[in-house]
Amino acid sequence: MHATNDNDRRPSLADPLYWPAVYLEDHLSAHEDPAPNADGHSGPTVGFLHPGAMGSALATVCRGRRLWVAQDRSPTTASRAETAGLEAVSSLDELTDTADIVVSICPPHAAVDVARHVGDAGFGGVFVDANAISPATARTVSGLVSRFVDGSVIGPPPTAPGLARLYLSGPEAPVVADLWSGSDLEAVVLGSELVAASSLKMAYASWTKGSAALLLSSLALAETEGVGDALRHEWDISQPGLSERVVRTAAGVGPKGWRFVGEMNEIAEAMTAAALPSGFHRAAGEAYSRLAELRHTDQPSLEAVLALLLGPQAEPPEAKGS
Repeated sequence: MHATNDNDRRPSLADPLYWPAVYLEDHLSAHEDPAPNADGHSGPTVGFLHPGAMGSALATVCRGRRLWVAQDRSPTTASRAETAGLEAVSSLDELTDTADIVVSICPPHAAVDVARHVGDAGFGGVFVDANAISPATARTVSGLVSRFVDGSVIGPPPTAPGLARLYLSGPEAPVVADLWSGSDLEAVVLGSELVAASSLKMAYASWTKGSAALLLSSLALAETEGVGDALRHEWDISQPGLSERVVRTAAGVGPKGWRFVGEMNEIAEAMTAAALPSGFHRAAGEAYSRLAELRHTDQPSLEAVLALLLGPQAEPPEAKGS
């Protein structure tokens, strides 16, 4: 196997999928809160469920009073929320009683349950689902809340202008877009069609995250058959930059692969609904599920990622032919 170095693993603006979460932690505090108005806030009250790396980044550049539910959350999440300028409330009921807008940004498998809890709490404001879910799931979510805006984030956390877009759709999308007017996050209104934002996300991520899983699996196959070096040499000839990209891909998606499983399943469902083959993304989800133990690592090596992809059932490459 080719040797790798730290330069190979450095995040690239051209490959936003591979930006590590540690970059966000280093840069959140660099943003100043938007200028307040007379009541101490510069916009409506917005609740964020739940402020992970991306949710905290969106909250950081959002206008208005920003809330989150601190109950039963980890110290890491609490620290991230504090850095993002989020105000803690004690319960979901308190958040829904106070907020004008609630933004849900969570792993795809939890999206429906989060919306159901918000709806059951009697929330009458605008519910923004910014999760990576299929159009069908987005329609399900829309039926659980009284006012719905579909959303999807494309790009890394918005720590500088031009990096990320929040696509929005639905009749009240312009109201939501105004929360990020003039910020590092570009809010793009796709129109009044209810699930256009989720449809765009599914189409986009089907390539970016689907191809990332395929790239890693291609090299894993070559390594287990003893031709990994030969494959990378051929890449250097006919696919310049791919050898470096596979290293960045491993470092970037390894810690996040567990979150991509649900997204791949959502994409597969969207493909099925469109009468397209869904097996590509079912397989990508399986590949990402094998990386679950890297969840709390920082930029794992390519070798570590390939070992998990191959699994204990595979014969180690160095043992072949010995």
